Amino acid sequence: MSFSSETETSFFLRHEFAIRRLHSLLGIVPLGLYMVIHLATNASLLNAPETFQRAVYLIHSPGKLLPLIEWGLIFSPLVFHAAIGVWISKTGKINSGQYRFASNRRYTFQRWTGVIALVYLFFHILHLHGWFHSDFWLAIVRPQGFATFRPFNAASTLVLAMEGYVWPAFYFVGVMSCVYHFANGLWTAGITWGLWVSPKAQARASKLCTAIGVGLAVVGTSAWWAAVSPSAEDAAAMVKIEERMYQSATASGMVTDNPDKRSNPPEATENPIEVANE
Repeated sequence: MSFSSETETSFFLRHEFAIRRLHSLLGIVPLGLYMVIHLATNASLLNAPETFQRAVYLIHSPGKLLPLIEWGLIFSPLVFHAAIGVWISKTGKINSGQYRFASNRRYTFQRWTGVIALVYLFFHILHLHGWFHSDFWLAIVRPQGFATFRPFNAASTLVLAMEGYVWPAFYFVGVMSCVYHFANGLWTAGITWGLWVSPKAQARASKLCTAIGVGLAVVGTSAWWAAVSPSAEDAAAMVKIEERMYQSATASGMVTDNPDKRSNPPEATENPIEVANE
């Protein structure tokens, strides 16, 4: 083993207590909280495109501060949580093959859903947002079918991005993996933080976390269905609604005029479904 690897290993071992607690905490706040809000926001599309678009406008209302908020509260915690999760998975040992206890199986599922969730988020961000917002990068990935989501045409571009069979299947598996990873992570975090230590307390916490997981699975399935069930004709009607809402939102100052976040420039709205597919 090299000197650098020994130093790295000893650092994690020396600070393992704090690292594991920070890892579990970030998995709940802000990452778990953000997931709940994100799924609920997407599920609001079931109500109406207007409901979903208003929620997206609220998210983007900070304007130029939005990248700082995203990196400070979402991406940086996600990178840390994922990196430590990979480290824990590589250093931990699975004994579910030898001991058939439920906790061992849950630990195994936690590791696998963590890997699936990481792969899912990697491609989810690429698929809808393209990872980076530079014009050079977007000019490369958009012709490949990535970076398809436009926040100011939220419903229509989301629906068009979910056409076919591959992406809907991929998203369903990914969302359900995130839900399980979060719900079971709540249970393990409670043990890590000493909130439920006795077998009876863990059993009660298990029921609570299961209920939370089932509830989130319902919300997640609703969000998934809201994106995959509308047709291309529905998306065309959504574009007209989004154009009307955009004019009102910019006039009121809720959001600033930003053509990069739109799929239908004002001069090309006669055939909205073609513009939305561009």
